[in-house]
Amino acid sequence: MKHTTRMGALALALVIALSGCGNGNSASSSSGSGTSSSADASSQVIPMDLTDISDPYLAVSGIAGDGVMAKLGDAEVTAAEVLYWLNYCMDDYLSQFNGQLSTPPWDIDMGNGVTIGDSLKEEALNMALLYRSMDLLARQEGLTPDPASAQEVDKQYTEQIIRLGSEEVVQHLFWAQMLTKELFIYLNDCYELNVQLRDTYFGENSGNYPTDAEVNAWLDEQGIYRAKHILLATIDLDTMESLDEETIAQKRATAEDLLSQLQNAEDPVALFDELMNEYSEDSGLEYNPEGYTAYKGQMVAPFEEAALALKDGEFSGIVESDYGYHIILRLPLDPADYRSQVTGQRLQERLDQFQEDQGVETTDAYDQLDPVAFWDQLLSLQATVETEVLLAQSQS
Repeated sequence: MKHTTRMGALALALVIALSGCGNGNSASSSSGSGTSSSADASSQVIPMDLTDISDPYLAVSGIAGDGVMAKLGDAEVTAAEVLYWLNYCMDDYLSQFNGQLSTPPWDIDMGNGVTIGDSLKEEALNMALLYRSMDLLARQEGLTPDPASAQEVDKQYTEQIIRLGSEEVVQHLFWAQMLTKELFIYLNDCYELNVQLRDTYFGENSGNYPTDAEVNAWLDEQGIYRAKHILLATIDLDTMESLDEETIAQKRATAEDLLSQLQNAEDPVALFDELMNEYSEDSGLEYNPEGYTAYKGQMVAPFEEAALALKDGEFSGIVESDYGYHIILRLPLDPADYRSQVTGQRLQERLDQFQEDQGVETTDAYDQLDPVAFWDQLLSLQATVETEVLLAQSQS
């Protein structure tokens, strides 16, 4: 599993649930992640009649919300939990394409016969199992969520009813995200329990609080580093075409002069900033004046290899890449900025081990779940909810 907490804190989750109709793929949507503004795409979505629907999960998947899709030990993972995350994962996938896709390319093979549809379904199950593991492990440790969390949900739920003038419309808003108020409270409780588990296992008074040395070792293991550079480009950074030989020779001479100044400076770090601001042709400098934080494989190989070979405060010789001539200054990382990532990974390892100890078994209901059919029905439900919300807002 890739993520420890995909659900945000209560306030963020409330914004997600109550600010719109889900992933923005309903018939009248014109913007947002995964949307299509074309009339053809919109006309394919037929609104769903919600009049006699009491179980949104059954309506969109053919599987009741309390149907069991998996078991973690003796604990049940319901269809409601898996379908919430399936919607989330599909929307998250589409958001990577900035509105260029209106639906996932279900049948693309990702390897070993696994399609994108299969992968999203599996990721949804993994997220549901992750949250169930948080809940079970926390309660095993005697931890309980703060009742104030559920009270805050009730308060904001009531405020939304007042705003929209109808509890049914608010309920349908939750449905559009594959949520009920009860599931919403459970997910937020799990998020809070996650925080408590981190503090219990890895907090300052736990005896397992990551030291600066441990965090730095983790950063080295992950290949995370921070650096500034002076770039003298040997290509046109707009067209990516090579400059003429005479200009490239001039750039090399300038790089050699700058390196000589740094080598002879009393305070090369201070001088580096001056020279960088005056000479560097890096188009990202304006947005990254304090340097770049990168991980292995992110930067071009010559830059990365040179940066990783330096110690904090050291600068390189002239490094040549496809972009031009670099002089690189390695910068320190503050362990405090990464300690939460270390504890997050360690907690993830405990949760993975907890799942392995408990054992996971899927059911026929999970096997029967069709992501494509689910998506089509969800869009129909969302189209209806969007119309309801717009009408309620116009009357309020």
